Parts: sequence; C-alpha cells; structure tokens
Amino acid sequence: MDAKVTWKGRLTFEGVSDSGFPVRLDTDKEVGGDNNGIRPMELMAMSLAGCTAMDVISILSKKRQQVTAFEVRVHADRASEHPKVFTHAVIEYHVTGHQVDEAAVVRAIELSATRYCPAQGMLAKVMPIELHYKIYEDQDGQPRLIKEGEYRPPNREEQA
Repeated sequence: MDAKVTWKGRLTFEGVSDSGFPVRLDTDKEVGGDNNGIRPMELMAMSLAGCTAMDVISILSKKRQQVTAFEVRVHADRASEHPKVFTHAVIEYHVTGHQVDEAAVVRAIELSATRYCPAQGMLAKVMPIELHYKIYEDQDGQPRLIKEGEYRPPNREEQA
C-alpha cells in the first residue's frame, strides 16, 4: 500500500492512496491551519472505526442477522504532552435490527478484534482498547435497547 500527501498551502494537505480517493487534511486556525479538513488523528480514529465496522457488518450479514442500522463509535483519549498519542480507546458497536442474536454480535466483534481488523490489531499493541456493544430491536424504525455488554479479548485483559 502506498499513500502520499500533497501540500496545498499553510497546513492544508490533500492525501491520496492506492484507491485514488482524495482526503483533505488540515488543522485549527490557532495553530496555523485553515480549518478546512479532517485532522490526521481524527482520520486515524475514523480508520479504526471503519475497519472494524466493515468486518462486523460483513460477519453479521454472513450469519444472516437482520440488521437495519449499524454504527461504530470510537472515543480515543490522547496524551496531554506532545506527540499527543492515543493512550486508550473505547469502541462502541450499535447494532439495530430484528431479533439480532447477541452471540452473533459478540463473535463478529471477537473475529474483528483478534483476526481481521489490521487497524485494531496494530493500535491494540500500543494502547488498551475496550469493546462495548449495544443491540437494539427495530420497532417500526424506532430502536429499543435490548442488550448491552463488553467483549474482552484474552490479550486485552493483561493490559488492563
């Protein structure tokens, strides 16, 4: 995989990788940017969310789960001192559907965390990542929370 960023002025860059889709990167005006693009660390958190989300929804689909809505949220804490790396993250999987099986959700999260998601596999080596899920029953477009829990991969318990 190859990626590059091209300077567009001040602290604005345009990033592109093998797929060819451009992404504008920038920062706050207070530190010399124009506030017209995503921050690099935001993109890293979004990459983590997107990577595991693709795994989990694909696995749930293969397990014939009737998912009607799906969202993955990432909250990442950062160090207060430079280089302000991520120090801890919480990934929340919000699965809405009809009679979605909790065991199928947990297994999909497990497979993403332990086998398929390279972003999670890489970041888990340098910081603890908590994995939480909420399952909602879709009642005519209105989600009703029916189950919630946490998945802990064996190697994560050692980090806690």
